Amino acid sequence: MPDIFLFSLMVLGGIVVLLTGGDILVRGATALASKAGVPPLLVGLTIVAFGTSAPEMVVSAAAAVEGAPGLAIGNIVGSNIANVLLVLGLPALLAPIASTAKGVKRNALIALAFTALFIALCFDGALSLIDGAILAAGIVGYITFLALTAKGHQDDPMLAELTDIEHMDGLPQKAPMVALFLLGGLVMLPIGAQLIVDGGVGIATLFNVPDAVIGLTILAFGTSLPELATALVAALRKQADMAIGNVVGSNIFNICAVGGITGVAASLATGEPAPVDAQFVQLDFWVMAAAGLAILLFALARRPIGRLSGLVMTLAYVGYIATLVLMNPLTLPA
Repeated sequence: MPDIFLFSLMVLGGIVVLLTGGDILVRGATALASKAGVPPLLVGLTIVAFGTSAPEMVVSAAAAVEGAPGLAIGNIVGSNIANVLLVLGLPALLAPIASTAKGVKRNALIALAFTALFIALCFDGALSLIDGAILAAGIVGYITFLALTAKGHQDDPMLAELTDIEHMDGLPQKAPMVALFLLGGLVMLPIGAQLIVDGGVGIATLFNVPDAVIGLTILAFGTSLPELATALVAALRKQADMAIGNVVGSNIFNICAVGGITGVAASLATGEPAPVDAQFVQLDFWVMAAAGLAILLFALARRPIGRLSGLVMTLAYVGYIATLVLMNPLTLPA
């Protein structure tokens, strides 16, 4: 039994270290770029956008390199499901979440298209080097598209969140603190990732379940907690309108940036593509696609996500987790 507590502590501690490291790295890099005179749009679309996905990218790369690709792909799929059903569902119980900003419809359609591409690339049972390169090219293309169309889409909530550098709290001001933030983030990210991978694989082995299940549940929920906390606070303040744009943007980066680095890292490290567990095709991919379609339908109908919809989404997430448990019964260690 002590192993359970140790592995659980490693995963939970790793998530805290990973998220903290990602946060201070973004703040340090943003402060450095701002002091160097880099335009806020460029800072937002590069440092902030990729920096906020750095925790997921680092842990997925580590999992792929160490022969636990199920953990990496499970994190991508599980995070995207949690982002929609939980991060939007729970706050909607407190206050309606608007879906009428022009950028939401566009980005929701792009997110659904990337979701379809990701599923198609994984459908042969592996995420190869070429697949990873395609996804990585997708995020570069998306960022370029945002940059080229930024002037005409100031109402895009995700773009506004990324580029509002002037109002970002907690940026270090003095050079030694900027260096400390950068160094701290760069050190904490791999440490947190290693703790998560070792702990996650340990739990999976202990309970005789695929590591993909750990990625879909514990890891996905843990890495979605900051977005959930932010959305709940915004809902309590009756300012939840930004939540849907942030969720859609996060899902795009999860699929393309994190998916891309998973395929590339696994292929370069092991010489083999990252295997995709058959369970993903049976259930998880379709739940992720349905969640993405739901956001697009709200945007097309120009209807807010109200309390009833929020309740349905929250219960759907609980039902999904229950289904995972039933499909992968735990074998309790002796």
